Amino acid sequence: MTKMQNAKIDTAFEVYMALYHQLVSNEDSKEDPFKQVQSSFFDLIIVDECHRGSAKDDSAWRKVLEYFSSATQIGLTATPKAEDGANNLDYFGEPIYIYSLLQGIQDGFLAPYRVTNSYINIDTQGYMPEEDEIDLHNRLIEQRFYQRKDIGRDIAFVKRREVVAHRITKMLKQIDRMTKTIIFCSDIDEAEAMRSLLVTMNADFCHKDSRYVMRITGDDNVGKNSWITLLMSTNLTLQSLLLPNC
Repeated sequence: MTKMQNAKIDTAFEVYMALYHQLVSNEDSKEDPFKQVQSSFFDLIIVDECHRGSAKDDSAWRKVLEYFSSATQIGLTATPKAEDGANNLDYFGEPIYIYSLLQGIQDGFLAPYRVTNSYINIDTQGYMPEEDEIDLHNRLIEQRFYQRKDIGRDIAFVKRREVVAHRITKMLKQIDRMTKTIIFCSDIDEAEAMRSLLVTMNADFCHKDSRYVMRITGDDNVGKNSWITLLMSTNLTLQSLLLPNC
């Protein structure tokens, strides 16, 4: 078994592991690495997280699966989609095996969940900056209408971050402050800002153990190492901030 590296496929192995972007070239002048082998090279392809790049009809990765179409392809996903242009059931077919969330909870592998709705005005109404409005760094804000999907990526609001951190802290105090919690942020800066706010609002717990609130991102080795440590511990809480694709 081998892991594909440096855009090379060593044909001396029987099992290969790779990410989509390792199989596709980012330069038009260079051939895609997956074409280093014949289209019949693989007998079986297992695609984890097939609800992402595999599901879209116009995905940059679809050509990899189509090239190796003679192989049996199995897609694994926790979130099957049936939307126009992103239907992984349409590509992979109806599921041949389903392990439901309820079954996982009943078997003790997954924790029961709570659903809570929390709305922020700027999320529901959007935001339109005034003409020539500048941000905290004295940069001109692009004049356009910002929707929920843009917040945290194209524009960030200090007050919104404070409100979110406050509501998370309040909820934990209501249910159990030692409840393990994952907070997904749009990028590294957003994750660090949220970590700082949560540390301030939970200073009593963070004073006892600085790992009560951890930022876990691709560029943070301390956070990633602490993630492993805390997962093996049953008496520490883990409030982590993850990037969607880290």
